[in-house]
Amino acid sequence: MSRPRTFAPPAGARAYALATARGEFAVIDSPAAAGAEPRGTALLLPGYTGSKEDFTFLHEALGARGYRTVAVDGRGQFESDGPPDDESAYAQEELARDVLAQAAAVGDGGPVHLLGHSLGGQIARAAVLIDHAPFCSLTLMSSGPAQISVPQQQRVKLLRDALAVLPMAEVWEAMQAMEAPEELTELDEGGLADQADLRRRWLGNKPAQLLAAGRQLCTEPDRVEELAAVPLPFHVLSGARDDTWPLPLLDDMALRLRAHRTVVDGAEHSPNTDRPAPTAAAIADFWDGADARRRTAGRRTRRP
Repeated sequence: MSRPRTFAPPAGARAYALATARGEFAVIDSPAAAGAEPRGTALLLPGYTGSKEDFTFLHEALGARGYRTVAVDGRGQFESDGPPDDESAYAQEELARDVLAQAAAVGDGGPVHLLGHSLGGQIARAAVLIDHAPFCSLTLMSSGPAQISVPQQQRVKLLRDALAVLPMAEVWEAMQAMEAPEELTELDEGGLADQADLRRRWLGNKPAQLLAAGRQLCTEPDRVEELAAVPLPFHVLSGARDDTWPLPLLDDMALRLRAHRTVVDGAEHSPNTDRPAPTAAAIADFWDGADARRRTAGRRTRRP
């Protein structure tokens, strides 16, 4: 589970329900900083059991580089509504089409940079494979080529088994009892997040979304070859350690995609919360380069 340091939006950001052709989605919308040259808009998708707040400490740094960033709760995730019991509503294609609708709603008439963390990366990949036109780049953050590692599959199975027989509140208590002591100490000392906010986020998730997303993580096929055929710049970013998709898998995926590769020292599966400053710098550097290549290609296309 990701642990954002705060659930309060950053200065200047706005939390609201984004209206799209596929319904409303809770977002945190952070503008480019005053005085910064506007460089574009980015859509940020969180991972399994995460939320839009996972990106809170990226917004200001990316805004300072000229980027408007919109972090979104997916359907049935935290503050975005969804059916509690109908898993079909959370099929990967349905979630991918939600992303296309979100991109259309925030795009300001142009393509947006797309970033997905973990499960969010696989949903982002599915959206790009349906239609890449709304996007000018894709960043896969701690999101691998196929299903998650066997130890993580076992953890997800335990969670899905618990959700099948227990209410959400009791599953939360069971999860806390299984946490490593050092993680609970960090929470008690206020080092990472407020326990009440984490519990509130958990209870906001729809059980069907957690069940369907967990199944997707454990069965996702390798679609890297399909993605490599899409004419977009790619960025594979991760921490220096990842138990969900080991680094050799991410390194190989980056090679297969001919992608830019970033490894954030001192970070694990959530570099966006572990080391937000170097993570934001790497993301903005990649977006700057992608934009420069797009402008160059556009000038070449317009030549007589």
